Amino acid sequence: MFDEASNFTTTLTAEQLAHLGDGVIAYIKPIRSEDAVRLFPQIGDIQPGVNLFALLSADGTPIMLTDSKDAAIANAWENELQTVSLH
Repeated sequence: MFDEASNFTTTLTAEQLAHLGDGVIAYIKPIRSEDAVRLFPQIGDIQPGVNLFALLSADGTPIMLTDSKDAAIANAWENELQTVSLH
């Protein structure tokens, strides 16, 4: 990580990198219902072929599952999480 104020590079440990964005950053991932069971085992049986959206924390921990991208964004805002795009 480059620190412009001091003009030197800081090395992050693997643990620091793993926790980067904790409690602050989340991402929304389009997901098919048949794949959602892996992230959200508590949903049980769900119709296959349904397009859903998962809100995940920066480290990939599942937060919520919805059929609306807007609902996932609203939940992130309610929990003061900044959403980022993945490409």
